[in-house]
Amino acid sequence: MCAAEATASLLQVEETFSACLARIDALILKPLLQAEPSDQKGKENFKLFLLLNDLFQALWNLTEENYRILKQKCSTSESFCIQDIYTVWKGDLFLSLYIRYFVTFANYVVVHGFEHATKSKSEAWKDHKAVLKQFLTDFTSETSMSLALYTVLHKPIRDHIEQYILLLTKLQEVLKEGSEKTVVTSAIKEYVKLQSFISQVLDEACFTKSLWKSLGYKFTDMLCVPERRLLEDSKNLPISASTNRSDRILLFDDVLVLIQGNSFQSFDLKLVWVDENCREKSAPGMYGLRIITPEETFFLFAKDPQMKAVWQWKLNQAVRQALNGKRDFPLWGKTGEGTEPPSCRFFTYVFRLEGKFKSASYEGEWHWGKPHGKGTLKWRDGRNHVGDFKEGLEHGFGICLVPRQSEDRYDCYKCHWYEGKMRGYGICEYGNDMVYKGYFKDNVRQGFGILEKFSAEHPFKYTGQWENDKKNGYGVWEDKDRGERYIGTWLDDHKHGQGIVVTQSGVCYQRTFHADKMVGSGILLLEDDSVYEGNFTEDLTFVGKGKLSFANGFVLEGTFTNKSGQGLQMHGTLNTSNEQLDDRITKAQLGLEEFPVEKRWKGIYDQFLEFIHSGCKEETEESFTGFHIQTSKELRKSQEYLFCQRGTEDVSWKIEDILEDLVQHQGLESLQSYLEKALKSSLHPLGKLLKALAIAFQATYSGIGANRHLLTMAQEEVKYYAKKIWEFYQGLLHLALEQKGQLPAKCMDGDTSDQKACNVVLPLILPCFYPELFMLYMLYHEREDDLYCQGIMDLSLFPDIKLLEFLDVQKHLWPLKDLTLTTNQRQSLIKDKCFLSATECLQKLITTVDPREKLVILQKTYEEIESTVSRVVDKDYKLPMDDLLPLLMYVVSRAKIQHLGAEIHLIRDLMEPTNRGGLYDFLLTALESCYEHIRRIRLHQRENCHVTHSS
Repeated sequence: MCAAEATASLLQVEETFSACLARIDALILKPLLQAEPSDQKGKENFKLFLLLNDLFQALWNLTEENYRILKQKCSTSESFCIQDIYTVWKGDLFLSLYIRYFVTFANYVVVHGFEHATKSKSEAWKDHKAVLKQFLTDFTSETSMSLALYTVLHKPIRDHIEQYILLLTKLQEVLKEGSEKTVVTSAIKEYVKLQSFISQVLDEACFTKSLWKSLGYKFTDMLCVPERRLLEDSKNLPISASTNRSDRILLFDDVLVLIQGNSFQSFDLKLVWVDENCREKSAPGMYGLRIITPEETFFLFAKDPQMKAVWQWKLNQAVRQALNGKRDFPLWGKTGEGTEPPSCRFFTYVFRLEGKFKSASYEGEWHWGKPHGKGTLKWRDGRNHVGDFKEGLEHGFGICLVPRQSEDRYDCYKCHWYEGKMRGYGICEYGNDMVYKGYFKDNVRQGFGILEKFSAEHPFKYTGQWENDKKNGYGVWEDKDRGERYIGTWLDDHKHGQGIVVTQSGVCYQRTFHADKMVGSGILLLEDDSVYEGNFTEDLTFVGKGKLSFANGFVLEGTFTNKSGQGLQMHGTLNTSNEQLDDRITKAQLGLEEFPVEKRWKGIYDQFLEFIHSGCKEETEESFTGFHIQTSKELRKSQEYLFCQRGTEDVSWKIEDILEDLVQHQGLESLQSYLEKALKSSLHPLGKLLKALAIAFQATYSGIGANRHLLTMAQEEVKYYAKKIWEFYQGLLHLALEQKGQLPAKCMDGDTSDQKACNVVLPLILPCFYPELFMLYMLYHEREDDLYCQGIMDLSLFPDIKLLEFLDVQKHLWPLKDLTLTTNQRQSLIKDKCFLSATECLQKLITTVDPREKLVILQKTYEEIESTVSRVVDKDYKLPMDDLLPLLMYVVSRAKIQHLGAEIHLIRDLMEPTNRGGLYDFLLTALESCYEHIRRIRLHQRENCHVTHSS
């Protein structure tokens, strides 16, 4: 048979088939479509029959089109080829339409559609028995009408597919080897598969239909769905469930059903996991499968391993196909994608049973019956949680919204979770305009945290320790309404124990508190340098015994009373001996004994210790601190960093890379470079730690907290930060070396840990605290610096020669050749020309924050002075102290550094211990002498002026 003969044969087949379809349409389908049933079940079946009719019409149209094309080809004299055979080159179109028709046909069979159709039109069909005889040779009067309809609407179509296969097979036999034969062979295979598919679809439909007949109406009404197919029944393939669990087990293509008595349970196959490796002791001699679902786990038992294997295979196939959203083709062949469905899945489920998630809808990733991965939980009351889950519990980063009962507002938690509870760093934006940034443990605020209220009504900010959701331990409270700051200890949300209060007006006092109330005596430091020691009220009124020391040296001591309408009254003595107050009083430093520096920010250090002790696990590092987040943009980026897959930009600070780098950078220069980079990074653990400490420092000493009586407290805090950061660096290094099986190297230079902290870490971290710290130094030395500045102003009036003369600089050291004269200038009137290079060098002192760099600038200033002198005397000249001091004082007076006293004391307090007693120490002492001498010059002038006015 050639292509032309095949086309001619096919033309005849299509003509006969099209005529058959036309008769079925006219004599059977149209009568069935004449009237829609009135009952609900009938209406549902009628919709399905309409769809079946549409697909029948589509088949008929396709057959007609194929017939038309074939007839056109046969009527021309053109040569034929395989592409002319429509059923081959348009095979996919034929196959998909036949599949859709028989799937819908099977759905109609399952719901007893033909029985309902013939029953509702029984009178009309009595006249059509003759019609059915035309289609069915074995039709008799006893044949059921429904069976006849069933046969008429599928057998002619199946017979037609068989004719296609016979024709194509004959064609294949005569074709030579080549592309055409390959195409025909492939088409035959597809039509044979279609035959197998139709057979299986109809078998499944009849198998399912017989089940609905055998079950009661209650089960059928609730379980019968047109698309649902019964795959296995424990009555046909025996298997039993856990003790007293069920009487019958039904496996459908979408659900697993357990029937017991008059009730049943169904489990969506997309959320069913089958574990063959189970050990259930309650059923000895049985072969078990463990069935895992989101809320229940039970066992299926077979009597022999073969029975177990069949059920396991069928269950896994059904689950996999349900997840894929389509059946295999053929349904139970070897062409499936494998027997094992994936253990990780994405699905939506509503929890039913009592428990934490009752009535909540979960949409997300699952693993062996539990939420695992990323997902979203939503409750009916408005709560929802979006984030990471692990083994059925919130675990990792998540965002949780909780509605407030009395208002249309939400509390929003952006936090780390551990085994279902908030743990680690998080941010909570409460519905009452408060925001908490800090640590949680077991769903409550625990550890270091910041609570701030931004609304116009009673704004405040608390930075400090929390325990069991309450302020407990050391903390700083800023009351923005009252314009005051409390620095001290707390108990159960109340100020309790020792505390310092600093006001916006500059008043500072230290008292003991009990449940927010002041008790006992205290010390009150007023802005005008008056000091009161004794008892006083909340509005700072003196009461009871007390001692008031004035800035001028007078001391008032006795009993103070404050009667209504009479003002403050006092009974005691006034000492007017005019003795200057000692520095212990005028420059009192508060909080040193009351709040030991090692206990102030313990909550921050504890988190880092936990991180190191955990072995620097990534999930611990992610949650141990997040205070580098300042803006909403940074917050969003941080959440993406924690919640999503890591980007390439963050790769350099993975914890394994950090530990590897630590081992590679142990030399001093390499270490300093590494630490500098680490401390500046918001992703490195040390950088995060530094940021948290900087926030705590600013909360204490910036703004209202910039009070000179807190200088020593702040200074020792910065030094302690350096010490702790060095300790934590050492902890990370030890861990890194342990993981490599190495021992930490012994310190070769003999420096102690404190010296290393001061020499290596302090210069690197000082810029973070310098603005607040230097402000305290300026306030502390304000009066001395004012006197010094007045002295500088006086000296700045002198021209160079007069100033050199006034300061007793030896004349042979005067750089007069630097004084270049212009027309009508006198050398004696020139200003700011001598020792210009040394002056400009010293002025750089204010451009750096590092005490070590400031000392280098001082040394370079000394070298510039010496260089200038050497040029003047035309030889190398080493300055003795007697010559250096006047020259340095000249340079200081011309440099006009405003807060030189604060600069000198900051350098002295924070310089490396190794510099004490060396050249730097000598030069700093010389600078101090110049500073003091300029102050004394001004003081002497003031006294002379006072004497002159008195005269």
